Amino acid sequence: MVGLIEYELTGADLGEVRFALSPMNELALSLRTWRDPGRYPLQLPWLQRTAGARAGLDSEMLLALTNDALWTPDFLTPRPWSPLARFDDELAALARTPLEVVRDDLAEVHPDPGTRPAPLTGRTDRVLSRITAALAAYWTACFEPWWSRMRTVLEADIVFRGRAMARDGLAAMFSDLSPGIRLVDDVVRVEVTSPARFRRSTAGEGLTLAPSLFTRSATVPISAAQPPLILYGARGAGTLWESDRPKAPRALAGLVGEVRARLLLVLDSPASSTELAVRLGVTPSAVNQHLRAMRDAGLLTSARHGRSVLYLRSGLGDELLRAGS
Repeated sequence: MVGLIEYELTGADLGEVRFALSPMNELALSLRTWRDPGRYPLQLPWLQRTAGARAGLDSEMLLALTNDALWTPDFLTPRPWSPLARFDDELAALARTPLEVVRDDLAEVHPDPGTRPAPLTGRTDRVLSRITAALAAYWTACFEPWWSRMRTVLEADIVFRGRAMARDGLAAMFSDLSPGIRLVDDVVRVEVTSPARFRRSTAGEGLTLAPSLFTRSATVPISAAQPPLILYGARGAGTLWESDRPKAPRALAGLVGEVRARLLLVLDSPASSTELAVRLGVTPSAVNQHLRAMRDAGLLTSARHGRSVLYLRSGLGDELLRAGS
């Protein structure tokens, strides 16, 4: 059964829409890959690399935080307010979640008390404490070593969406997020796999859009009481765990050098120097030197996002790539 969530924008004003990212959201949504890894083929390399670390975690509790439909409790996917959110801050906020919210959200995911997983039964305060501890250990073991690279992909997506919104307008940007999302007049319509159906205004709260590496379609709160939020699949997730060694056209490589030619090839979407160094197999310092030289020559553009500088091939870079191919 397909549900429908509708968010009414006040005048479809750009100020109503903001982008943010959340380490906690990514952590919670990644639990879906534990339950059904076949539905997340892009994340299989990460699952394989973290298999040993996951073996020492509170797997019983972590698996209980999703159900067969891959729902997660709303309190585990809080609305992020900034692209600069820190996991420690979100974990502290999670520990302060009102117990009635925890109880109700868990009941939404596991409505039958008779079949509710054992870790989620008993006193709610103890359940919340165990959830918090399990997620903290999961973050340290499986996310913290990889978060810099994950964040780079998420930040690059936000930069791309912001430019698309400024260039093509709000409706075009929404339609590109997911096949199930579209803007009709002043209403953002989101098709979801749950039976949830509601319509609410974003007045006074705005609508937050957050890219995710662990969702294939739009994910939204299943309760109208939650702040307006849409989680959507981030661009570039397919390159996250791969080393990218593209073969540069011979003529282009002869003109600008092998590494710079390869950088031009991969920079059709925003990326940071750290990500590019991993993908191309060269040192970060070398990549930075090439990027600065290419930007100064007008072949690349750059924009700061949070702690990262993201680079993108310019119009002149596009022309050079076409001419050298």
